[in-house]
Order: sequence, then C-alpha cells, then structure tokens
Amino acid sequence: MKLALTATAPKFDAPFERRFGRCAYFIVVDTETREWQALPNPATEARGGAGTQAAQFIANQGVTAVVSGRFGPNAYAALNAAGLQMYTAGQGSVDALFEEYLAGKLKSAGDAASSA
Repeated sequence: MKLALTATAPKFDAPFERRFGRCAYFIVVDTETREWQALPNPATEARGGAGTQAAQFIANQGVTAVVSGRFGPNAYAALNAAGLQMYTAGQGSVDALFEEYLAGKLKSAGDAASSA
C-alpha cells in the first residue's frame, strides 16, 4: 500500500507539513517495502483550488491513504471521492509519523477541516 505524508522538504526525515493543499512535498512510502519518493506538490502555488488539485495529483499516484495536519473541505471531498483514507497528525518528522501510522496511532480524519 502507498501512503502519502505532507512534508516541508524532499527527505524522509523532513519536518511534517500540516497543510495538505499547500504542502511543498508529498513523501510517498510503500508500507511493505519502506521505499519512498518525494513528489513536489504541483498545487503549492495555485491561485485557488489547491486542495482539490493536490488531491487529484496524489490520487493519480496510486496512493491509498494520506497523512496531513488538516484537510480543507474541497480536498476532503476530492480525497473521499477517490476512496483515499485520511489521517491527521499534529507535528513531528515524516519518518516518525510513518512509524506512528504503522503502529495505528494516528487519528482518522472524521470530516473536512479535521486537525490534530
């Protein structure tokens, strides 16, 4: 399974970014092999609709779950429509939050604008 985490830099140990639609990078990790890649968010500088654009981009990468600090209403709706699971986290590094995800410690995003 592929998991995407929002990040400030293209590194596995990068600081976590709480904004979904405007994050600088998505760190996409295969939960079985732990192989990862950093993908620049093409919606970072969007004038509007960044959440929806980011959701479409990440869904096209074959991701099945996303970890971020907050999902706006449009991003939430787009991710939900694509069948992606959403989890929220407060702070930390991407690698630490990946381990929390594997341990089942992250909170499922119950609705739009959920935040940890």
